[in-house]
Amino acid sequence: MKLLVVGGGGREHALCWALAASPLLTKLWCAPGNAGIAEVAECVPIGAEDIPALVAFAQAQAVDLVVVGPEAPLTLGLADACAAAGLRCFGPSAAAARLEGSKSFTREVADAAGVPGARWARFEEADAARAYIRAQGAPIVVKADGLAAGKGVVVAATVEEAEAAIADIMESRVHGAAGASVVIEECLLGQEVSFFALCDGTTALPLGAAQDHKRAYDGDLGPNTGGMGAYSPPPIFTPALQDQVMAEIIRPTLAEMARRGAPFRGVLFAGLMITDAGPKLIEFNVRFGDPECQALMLRLRSDLLTALLAACDGALAQFDLRWDPRPSLTVVMAARGYPGAYAKGTVIRGLERAASVPGVEVFHAGTARREDGAVVANGGRVLGVTAMAETVASARAAAYRAVEAIDWPEGFCRRDIAHRAL
Repeated sequence: MKLLVVGGGGREHALCWALAASPLLTKLWCAPGNAGIAEVAECVPIGAEDIPALVAFAQAQAVDLVVVGPEAPLTLGLADACAAAGLRCFGPSAAAARLEGSKSFTREVADAAGVPGARWARFEEADAARAYIRAQGAPIVVKADGLAAGKGVVVAATVEEAEAAIADIMESRVHGAAGASVVIEECLLGQEVSFFALCDGTTALPLGAAQDHKRAYDGDLGPNTGGMGAYSPPPIFTPALQDQVMAEIIRPTLAEMARRGAPFRGVLFAGLMITDAGPKLIEFNVRFGDPECQALMLRLRSDLLTALLAACDGALAQFDLRWDPRPSLTVVMAARGYPGAYAKGTVIRGLERAASVPGVEVFHAGTARREDGAVVANGGRVLGVTAMAETVASARAAAYRAVEAIDWPEGFCRRDIAHRAL
């Protein structure tokens, strides 16, 4: 089979790495890809949001399956455009991708499905949002309603901090059009878990759980990021808890989306808070997480391509997945300054030395290769150093050994990934 993976980050490198191992695969392209992806797939210089060009390329190459990594092309309708062109695509329709494209839509669906979550309200006027914040008090959560690349959420410890978030999101528009409206939510207390389910419109299959680290610095300090590291599985997420999440959150959402005429096919990513009262929904995403995907792909023992085909074909009821029981862990190396301003073009050395550490895979996120062959940083989150071992502690030790082997003075990473598990 011929495949086209869409995207150019660490998640897409992990997906390409896993798909490249399938005995069904005959050709793998990635658009646009990156320096690491180029080692397992042929990179094509087409942007992930250039829907017409992606469809035209897939048609010209007679691609058997398009696998969409990021959320933006899904919300823009890439899966719909593929379907109209007679192409098979793994990923939800634009109507189903609204579960990530609009946080208020997610809350409406969750309420209709009886999914447990936070109290919430939506505002299009900054003054009304500020008045609500003052009435509710803090801590409180302020979210840009639209897509903000994982950065449009502020967990405000004070009313003043929440009001400042309203000014940034709605008035200064730091996240662009995503901040035209905001969703303000009750601040849930507990441990966050990222849970993934493979869906075919009617059936959902657990894809495992991970724990992400959103804050930029050790001790969960600093600004929110797209994710600075992850590990899987989290000890807190027991099999009984997984069964509860499937019964109370995933399946009711799938049924409600089908009732609305927008059946969900693809990966449903539930951001959960494990509270004293049980699991509650924080948000939905409509794709694999990044960096959670890197940790999950290391543990997957089944053929990923076969699983994605089963989801596309509505065949998950007769399907199961095998997982390595050992834990895996990803440390993200980012450019200094991220998630704010950062330099591009700095040279990264020692990648082969890092990849030689037993149990380690180095996934590229924001990299490019210069004409002289040097790998350079080309984004904010640049590498996902991922390890699997017998224990969380030994996986962490291996990942940080590999980090130490990388010569990149302009990069930084958190040094406390998996601190909750340890």
